[in-house]
Amino acid sequence: MKNANNVFTRTNRIVIRQFELQDIEAFYQYRANPSIETYQSWENYTYEQAESFVQQQMTQTPDQPGTWFQYAIALSKSNQLVGDCVIHTLDSEPRIVEIGFTLAPEFQGKGYIHEALSSLIEYIFTTLNKHKIIAFTDVRNEKSIRVLERLDMRREGHLLQNYMSKGHWVDEYQYAILQSEWAAKRH
Repeated sequence: MKNANNVFTRTNRIVIRQFELQDIEAFYQYRANPSIETYQSWENYTYEQAESFVQQQMTQTPDQPGTWFQYAIALSKSNQLVGDCVIHTLDSEPRIVEIGFTLAPEFQGKGYIHEALSSLIEYIFTTLNKHKIIAFTDVRNEKSIRVLERLDMRREGHLLQNYMSKGHWVDEYQYAILQSEWAAKRH
């Protein structure tokens, strides 16, 4: 699944790898950014939370049913952390995975997240041999909606008041792509 350097997949500009201790500061900086917190479950993110999270992720193994595995997204040339993406392998059906992603504001709008997620999708379908990838996004999160649609993921549903976040019920869109759809678009 990964090589000795804890790399899962790479492109010319980015690498998707396991978290490392050197990532804590950059991870903290974007997780604590109010513009990033808007559509996420956390708020007032602390350095201690970032440190604990990164250390925990360094010991995890991807693709375990019922678990979430966070991948670091780093620049290929400098290994600088620019964001992260997650795979949630469903316990009830491990051939289906949910993905999520976060990108530091200063790296948004440069194609990094599309490149990273395209590479991640290929990894999920070819290396992990999954049947389906799903993703959920707050209906107000226009940037995430554009990212998912640019990846040719299909909007499968509009879930009304699907979860409670920061004292408010949030509507979500559910997106998906099947391995067969992805393979057909590649050829």
